[in-house]
Amino acid sequence: MDQTNHDITRILGAAGSGPSQASADLLPLVYEELRRLAAARMAQESSGHTLQATALVHEAWVRLANGSGQKWANRAHFFAAAAEAMRRILIENARRKSRLKHGGHLQRLDIMDLDLAADSPDEMILLVDEAVERFSAGDPEKGRIVVMKFFGGLTNQEVAETLGVTERTVERQWAYAKAWLFRDLRNKT
Repeated sequence: MDQTNHDITRILGAAGSGPSQASADLLPLVYEELRRLAAARMAQESSGHTLQATALVHEAWVRLANGSGQKWANRAHFFAAAAEAMRRILIENARRKSRLKHGGHLQRLDIMDLDLAADSPDEMILLVDEAVERFSAGDPEKGRIVVMKFFGGLTNQEVAETLGVTERTVERQWAYAKAWLFRDLRNKT
């Protein structure tokens, strides 16, 4: 595992230094970890969700690999960027579905046939994203922790490595962030 981490860090350094074979070399080393993160995130989605973990990984990879001149400091930095890419993809997907629900494909309906249900999971993702934006405005570092944990599925150790803090600091800040977000979402719904 240490050799793999070393290889990942070496290839990440090469990827930012210009055109090379680095992206092709990197994907086999990080694919399973990205797939694990995506699967963990998708497990929180509803069973009828149309976006699959593999598709989420592939879309995130395309965004990461096409980043012009992107240079990652280390493995943890790369996976934090992957978490952010996955977050953006999920938010875009939820917004697209929300647009479709609110007039994207107009159909005449009888109001008597409507079933008024609670927020769908896509709407919940949008609510969480809005809450994270409000939270991040007041405390950007804790906001990054929320993105990495909630949207990226990173462990406390991985978040700590990325931010250069202790795992205990991440645990404390994550506990605070969860309480703040819970209160904020409860007040908004």
